[in-house]
Amino acid sequence: MTFIPLSRRPGGVRAYKMLIPGRDRPAEPTPQTHAGYEWLYVLNGRLRLVVGERDLTVPPGEAAEFDTTVAHWLGSADGRAVELLILFGLHGERVHVTSRAP
Repeated sequence: MTFIPLSRRPGGVRAYKMLIPGRDRPAEPTPQTHAGYEWLYVLNGRLRLVVGERDLTVPPGEAAEFDTTVAHWLGSADGRAVELLILFGLHGERVHVTSRAP
């Protein structure tokens, strides 16, 4: 995985572009935990997001947010490359996502 920093100010919410390379075989999830809160938006590809007991597929144009103190893992849902934007904040700092009613 490659992380490209998009913001450089100390403290506060930090922005990254994340690139997950394609693979011949799907990666086995190895969930991790750390302090913070994360918001992500999938630009290209299909992201597999495991958070706690939930195993989700996030397609392009969709977003997710979660507490990073819950075990989580990000990878490709179909073996192809994935490109996404990530906002990461210290615990207690959140980016709120709202959806429009259909």
